[in-house]
Amino acid sequence: MNILQAQSGGGSQMVMMLLIMAVFFVFMIWPQMRKQKKAKTYMESLQKGDRIVTTGGIHGKIGVIADTHFVIDMEEGKAKIEKSAVSMEYTQAAYPQTASVDVK
Repeated sequence: MNILQAQSGGGSQMVMMLLIMAVFFVFMIWPQMRKQKKAKTYMESLQKGDRIVTTGGIHGKIGVIADTHFVIDMEEGKAKIEKSAVSMEYTQAAYPQTASVDVK
């Protein structure tokens, strides 16, 4: 009887471990994969003239698009930034309260 109890306990531990891994995947890994896919799609959709904000907080308008970088137009001139440094799109639709602020 002791042997049967030990074997059934091991099986329930295995099921519990699989359940924990499934929950971890659903709540941690899957959302991160969706977020990365959305970011990649966003980067590929950027076009010349789109207004952006970099991860450093610099606001500008895309002037030139290259393979690995953008040249953005800012109030004080131009800057060359890596594509990975783009944080978000800065449009009047997304931020209507800043409609009076415009980047040249």
